[in-house]
Amino acid sequence: MTDFTAKDIQTLRQATGSGMMDAKRALSDAGGDMDRAKELLRERGLADAAKRTGRSQSEGAIGSYLHRQAGRPVIGVLIELASETDFVAKSDEFQQIANDIAMHAAAARPQWVAREDVPDDAIAEEKRLIAAQAVNEGKPEHIVERIVEGRLNSFFADNVLYDQTFVKTEQFDGTVGELVKQLAAKMGENISVTKMARVAVGEEG
Repeated sequence: MTDFTAKDIQTLRQATGSGMMDAKRALSDAGGDMDRAKELLRERGLADAAKRTGRSQSEGAIGSYLHRQAGRPVIGVLIELASETDFVAKSDEFQQIANDIAMHAAAARPQWVAREDVPDDAIAEEKRLIAAQAVNEGKPEHIVERIVEGRLNSFFADNVLYDQTFVKTEQFDGTVGELVKQLAAKMGENISVTKMARVAVGEEG
């Protein structure tokens, strides 16, 4: 049973500039204590994260991964992980995460980096297919819209890099987007994946 409300989460977000899930997790860990939740966010480096997002990213690193396995196509991935400063971009941890994200993309085959990159027509077509499937399954018409929204999240989790669960679960238990956010909080800079290219020998497209 939670000791806080959606309004508490919003209040904490406004006070700290943290993300919704980070604020919710902090309140849960703090047993609903607002002051303790603020402390937890500061300790985790997540407070004021939103304030960094508008800052310019003129530096970064190229993460790369080349997968060769007998009997399977050769897969190569390049990822541009952008940062604000060259100091952060050249750090071992930053470059390792760039390479790890490239390895993730080789395995998980995302089509887009973030939800905002998904074309409107692709989302509209996916909604149409989900709705048609729900109707064919005999779902009541009044809940089809809710089903569409729920299954659309699954579509994003399958196809959007930031929404995918990071493949190296022993290293980080969460999505790629959360991994990038955690790195940004630790480094104190605006960090994001800005470009992604995946090529597999013999694959179309």
